[in-house]
Amino acid sequence: MTVADVGALKSALEAMCAVLKQNNVPEEKIFDSKLVARELLVNALRHGGGSATFTFELRGGEIRICVKSENGFRPPQTSVCAEVVSERGRGLFLVDALAVRRDYSEESGICVTLLFER
Repeated sequence: MTVADVGALKSALEAMCAVLKQNNVPEEKIFDSKLVARELLVNALRHGGGSATFTFELRGGEIRICVKSENGFRPPQTSVCAEVVSERGRGLFLVDALAVRRDYSEESGICVTLLFER
């Protein structure tokens, strides 16, 4: 799915959450997945040229979320939490706190894996 504005972002997240609910993913992991996807998409829209592709896959006890920005924006390898008074700079830190793995490829963009138990 291509995400280029807030409406598309909301639709993408709602579609992902609906699939996760249908597959009996625990509510707290649906929340984590929505937070991770939202942070990645907002960063891609803000830093990646204004448009991004979004995919997710549910496989067993694993949720894989991939976001590729229009201009191939590559996030830093290591995330750092922003200062307490900063209004920005926590997104990637939150993503890394919730995910068991984050990687990057030219083909798929930023991919994050979250684990859950049924």
